Amino acid sequence: MSQGPRSGLAAVSSALLAMSRHLEVRDVLKTIVASARELLDAQYAALGVPDDHGGFAQFVVDGVSDAQWKAIGPLPRQHGILAAMLHEARPERLADVRKDPRFEGWPSAHPELADFLGLPIRDGDEVIGALFLANKNCPKREGSCGFTEEDEALLGILAQHAAIALTNARLYERSRELTIAEERSRLAHELHDAVSQKLFSLRLTAQAAAALVDRDPARAKGELHQVAALAAEAADELRAAVVELRPAALDEDGLIATLRTQTQVLDRAHTARVTFTSGGFRALPAAQEEALLRVAQEALHNALRHSGADHVDVSVERRGCGAVLRVTDDGSGFDPKAVRRAGRHLGLVSMRDRASGVGGTLTVESVPGKGTTIEMEVPGG
Repeated sequence: MSQGPRSGLAAVSSALLAMSRHLEVRDVLKTIVASARELLDAQYAALGVPDDHGGFAQFVVDGVSDAQWKAIGPLPRQHGILAAMLHEARPERLADVRKDPRFEGWPSAHPELADFLGLPIRDGDEVIGALFLANKNCPKREGSCGFTEEDEALLGILAQHAAIALTNARLYERSRELTIAEERSRLAHELHDAVSQKLFSLRLTAQAAAALVDRDPARAKGELHQVAALAAEAADELRAAVVELRPAALDEDGLIATLRTQTQVLDRAHTARVTFTSGGFRALPAAQEEALLRVAQEALHNALRHSGADHVDVSVERRGCGAVLRVTDDGSGFDPKAVRRAGRHLGLVSMRDRASGVGGTLTVESVPGKGTTIEMEVPGG
């Protein structure tokens, strides 16, 4: 008898550890569902996150193939047993969900569910999801439910920690959205300054061309060629701004492509040469790639706004199972110790926090008059 509880606790521990490894909401939902189905040895598991319109903002299933899920059709509405779990906020353990008076049917492609265990996921007084399992893999007497009171207790523990994991993932995503918004605002300001300078130069050159038309047509023609070139550069930078001010595309494009795009934009927007190289890089967990991107952006911001550099180089290379980011400039440099004593950090505290937050390290090498190198190393996932 004692072996069962120990096995259950070990399984719950494994499930909780699995949930804690993810920061993206969708990944957390998938992990919760897969962990619940494995923990209670059920054929099917699902988790629905309600929206404000009687449906589900997200609905994740485990035990159903992609083809089956596609055939089932649109996400379910909040009715029947699902509505009961969301609105009455109580567990539901049924011998046969199809015989419950609240049962309202399902699409023809939907798998047949019989015994059923469902629990609300709560954050305080708010119900933020409904977690349920069906078809326990065990011998069952006619008319009995395969899910036991112990199963319900284990699922309750999982649901409590699922609420914490889901809430943390939501906070992480909101924090990331705020960071992206701040970065977009900063970059918009930089690009605005660069384009404004181009347009100011274009205006002066056009005025010079107008003044030379009558007395020196040859020089006026040269000035007009310069007007055309400046106008083309301004148009390129505006197009780059439209592209770059979209949210960071780490999920779709990966770190290397995202950094390459951003350095190309900054190269056009500033007088300093901005270059990017990479070698042997392998994809890392999302949190590590985002930390590398944010540190690169902060280091680039410092180099381009404060150092007076002629050349800034960004590189990302594989190192063991992880990666190393290096941002080097040939600018004025500084004394890191003096900066700390003066209470000015140039974003160094933020960069170190980002590095340590993903198990990495940050080193800063700088000497007045000899440029700066910022290096961040992260381990593999």
